[in-house]
Amino acid sequence: MNRSVGTWKWWRRRDEFASPEYLHASPIEDTTSLHEILQDGYFDAEETEMAATARESARNAPEHQEARTVYFTATGEYTTEQEELIMSSLDEATKQLLSIEGATGAAIVDYSSGMALAQGGSPGFDLGVAAAGNSNVVSSKLRTMADLGLDSQIEDILITLDSQYHLINVLNSSGAKGLFVYLVLDRTYANLALARHKLSNIAKAVAI
Repeated sequence: MNRSVGTWKWWRRRDEFASPEYLHASPIEDTTSLHEILQDGYFDAEETEMAATARESARNAPEHQEARTVYFTATGEYTTEQEELIMSSLDEATKQLLSIEGATGAAIVDYSSGMALAQGGSPGFDLGVAAAGNSNVVSSKLRTMADLGLDSQIEDILITLDSQYHLINVLNSSGAKGLFVYLVLDRTYANLALARHKLSNIAKAVAI
């Protein structure tokens, strides 16, 4: 049979392994039996004691342990399940705001920090920047009312542009104090009176 050099070498190695000399070769002298290992104290006493302690802890552990759910924000900080439910409700409110005819953007904002707790839509500008800027508008108006001695509450603020309406609905309920709803409307498609009515109803359900 014609074989290549590589194939011939493979056959040669196989023949060597099957040879009587290989099969009857004496075992490696450096091997140690399990009995000798246990008898000669190969295991460190401290490690053996640690293993026993671990086994005892496992036996005493409760069979079922309650799992804690932890949610992580973009900054790496964790939130509780209650906070996650709040964020979910704010996201749902934002979706309802965007369903208003002519709405192009919406946000729920904490005016003390200028942070948008929830936002959505594409109004053609950065909603995060708008949330911070309109926080200054609300805070400034509240300071002016305090200076004037006006004992009243802001319901909403309307800013009219040539192509948009910007509606700011300040939330005054105990569950949403310090927040406002920001809604951007396209003037071509929006009905301002109807949008204000729907915005007011949705804002009443917002709470944290």
